[in-house]
Amino acid sequence: MNRNTNIESIWVFGYGSLIWKPDITYTECRRTRLIDWSRRFWQGSHDHRGTPDNPGRVVTLIPDPGSYCDGIAFEINPEHFSNTFESLDYREKNGYERHNVSLKCIDATHLSAVVYIATLDNFAWLGPESDETIAQQIIQSNGPSGSNTEYLLNLANSLRENKFHDDHVFELERLVLSTT
Repeated sequence: MNRNTNIESIWVFGYGSLIWKPDITYTECRRTRLIDWSRRFWQGSHDHRGTPDNPGRVVTLIPDPGSYCDGIAFEINPEHFSNTFESLDYREKNGYERHNVSLKCIDATHLSAVVYIATLDNFAWLGPESDETIAQQIIQSNGPSGSNTEYLLNLANSLRENKFHDDHVFELERLVLSTT
């Protein structure tokens, strides 16, 4: 990312593992909401929570008019732009692309932010399945970054800690915990 002296900072929206494992240098974080999008376990993970032969499932955002996705926005200062985006581009290399979005803050103000979204035309896209099928795939998947179950449980716990609600994540958590 090129440095632009006119830009004071950039916000990055985290809605998955970035909530509980930011691994980036930031100056501030805020609870925010992305309107008309939903978080779904529809993206394959061949590199972190699964393998090429047994991909795990991680979250992405899907357009969903009338819905929303709560997450955390992280403010990145210009001196950290290069390292932050180099790190995030590597972390999200398995089918994610950068997008610019407008986030709504708790105080009703808006922030412009960058978010990583895995679109349905990427090579690792798994798409929708029944919650039971997704839960079984999560239970059976492990990768270099750990088990897919750990990813799901960390995300669910982080959502609760931030007082966010997500029916999809919490139902998958219920199914996984009832099976293991």
